Amino acid sequence: MRTAIQKFGKTLMGPLSIIVASGLLLGIVSILQNPSLVGETVANFEAVQNFIGGVRAIVSMMFGLLPILFAISVATGLAKEDKEIAGFAVVIAFIIFHVVIGYLLELKGITLETTSVEYLMQDGLNQIKAFEISNAYESMLGVFTYRMGVFGGILVGLWTAFIHNRYHTKQLPTAFSFFSGNRFVPIVIIVTIPFLSIITFFIWPYFNSAINGLGSLISKSGALGTFMYGFSERLLIPTGLHHVLNQLIRFTPIGGTAVVDGETVSGALTIFNSVMASSQPDIDILRQSTRFLTQGTHAFMVFGLPAACYAMYKTSYLKQRPKIKGMLLASALTAFITGITEPIEFAFIFISPVLWLFHAFMAGLSFLIMTLMDVAVGNAGGGMIDLTIFGILQGTYTRWYLIVLVGIVYAVIYYFVFKFVIEKFNIKTPGRSDESDLNEEDEIVASDDNHFGANILQALGGKENIVEIDNCISRLRLVLNDTSLVNESLLKATGSMGLVKIDNKNLQVVYGSKVEQAARSLKNEVRK
Repeated sequence: MRTAIQKFGKTLMGPLSIIVASGLLLGIVSILQNPSLVGETVANFEAVQNFIGGVRAIVSMMFGLLPILFAISVATGLAKEDKEIAGFAVVIAFIIFHVVIGYLLELKGITLETTSVEYLMQDGLNQIKAFEISNAYESMLGVFTYRMGVFGGILVGLWTAFIHNRYHTKQLPTAFSFFSGNRFVPIVIIVTIPFLSIITFFIWPYFNSAINGLGSLISKSGALGTFMYGFSERLLIPTGLHHVLNQLIRFTPIGGTAVVDGETVSGALTIFNSVMASSQPDIDILRQSTRFLTQGTHAFMVFGLPAACYAMYKTSYLKQRPKIKGMLLASALTAFITGITEPIEFAFIFISPVLWLFHAFMAGLSFLIMTLMDVAVGNAGGGMIDLTIFGILQGTYTRWYLIVLVGIVYAVIYYFVFKFVIEKFNIKTPGRSDESDLNEEDEIVASDDNHFGANILQALGGKENIVEIDNCISRLRLVLNDTSLVNESLLKATGSMGLVKIDNKNLQVVYGSKVEQAARSLKNEVRK
């Protein structure tokens, strides 16, 4: 079950990368509108305004496509083979799914016209109630349907993946053999998806009420709610389930709901980007959305964890410092610039529960402090790039300088706490292992960069032990025939910063920013 959830969580990262990139574009064009940075002439120059308008139009369209992007990402990510067929089938499924729901709504007299605020107010409802009813519906790709957001896309993606994995090798009788295999998948989708639509038509209103209620509860929890989110998110890092929690906060009503330029949007990141894309940004709405975004991560990503790396270096054995200096420096710079922290976290999470809990607590505390200080720095990266574009260059309304002040305090606390705990409890962080842990053969492997994939394959027990290779933003995700054949010291010698053995077949290897290279090299080696 945990393996399945982890794989599902990984599929949600595809749309996130697109939205983060879109957000960066919005951040850059918003800088062009700041007269204090670029001057009145540039800010009001017609060509600049046309460029900004074009970027906003593109990014707004990307936000509108989020549900179908999630559907495609989930379906192709969970498909075991022939992923392109799953991608083709899920588009058909998504359209039919909403067409059927729209038809059922029409049968009940619920249409775009009858759910408009004006129509409902003429029918005797007050403005608040009219908005509440109207916001429950939307037009998706020109089809009137429930406002399901990414939930609709995820549901259709899961169903398509299930049908695809079950029937993409199905062989029909000779007379119908043309429709066998991959051709059979879209046919089954067309037949089955209306039933999913009918079930969803009756269940969704209740599910939607529950989700909105949870979002309202979190919103009313104020700073305490942000603390619980930050603490839980870091606590889930070893399991990989933090991806699921993040996407629920970023793209669903659990992360908040707001009206921006007359449109209802849900999810902290969606709200933030919608406000950034608005011609008249509402700073109060912006500030509310950023409570769950990068402003809560900068203190420990940009300042705290790099200081922890320095503490690990200072507590390492003198003879081993030359070996681990480059690794710790690279990990610290990666966290500082991009906000990718797992290479550092995996150096201590599994060997020191004390440091793990301390780190999770400090993460939650960071979210709480930023909320109490009304900081307004968004996006989903967490590193210096986001702090610069969405904080420093946006102006003082973001209160980015408070992040720096808190961050400096975090750096001092992280350094001394890590140094004290490592020395007090003799924690085997990088550079404190016994010399015997790494034999001569491992040293040779570690220095052989020209055979990266071959070295990883050797450490994993050979080609016969490999079943499936995948990766996320920092981890190599593997399905093996037997994880007991894995040589951990050899993997460490290839640059691995940590292992997660989920069971006797599933293994995750942390490579940080080198994970794409590791996955590609290993796949190429397996194909030989």
